Amino acid sequence: MTTSMRPDVDDQELRIPPAEARAFRARAGMCVTVIDLEGEQIGDFVALNAADHRERLSTCHTRSALRRIYVRQGDHLYSNLRRPMFEVVEDRVGRHDLTIAACDARLYAERHGLPDHPNCLDNLTGALAPFGIEQWLVPEPFNIFQNTTLDPDGNYRYAAPLSRPGDRLVLRALIDVVGAVSACAHDLSTVNGGKLTPLLLRVTAVPPA
Repeated sequence: MTTSMRPDVDDQELRIPPAEARAFRARAGMCVTVIDLEGEQIGDFVALNAADHRERLSTCHTRSALRRIYVRQGDHLYSNLRRPMFEVVEDRVGRHDLTIAACDARLYAERHGLPDHPNCLDNLTGALAPFGIEQWLVPEPFNIFQNTTLDPDGNYRYAAPLSRPGDRLVLRALIDVVGAVSACAHDLSTVNGGKLTPLLLRVTAVPPA
């Protein structure tokens, strides 16, 4: 599935309510800023090449290219073709996750007995549907603000995000993209600080001040 990117894509500002997702478009060179409005809220971030949805942001290839599991300011995020898709131009938090899949309906049904719980995969799929992107094409997310660490035995440790109200991550798109951000719906542990809160998404032609 392909789509064309209008040359006049405007700046966008989207408030993402708790446990919901919103889609965006960005031309190469535009900045995509995710702001944690109240603190300790994860944003599941996905993106695809606007001209060819077979190319999409890949956390696996990003980890391979960086040779680590955490991103740093100045790093690139890579596609499944090992092509840089984004540059991290500003990071006020310093801890994000490249390893965990989006929460989905089966997770809540099988682990928590909640088959109808809101989840990031369905939310991202719904947000991207207008672009003709089906669920099987939704990439594994870059989990902005998620605070995941490993113990000496390689087991995951989950803690509340380190983000405080107003903290942000700024990415510069290196190709034309369509994407979406989900304000993570997981409210059954401390991964979102014990509550669900909104995020703010801005897409701008110039870096934020």
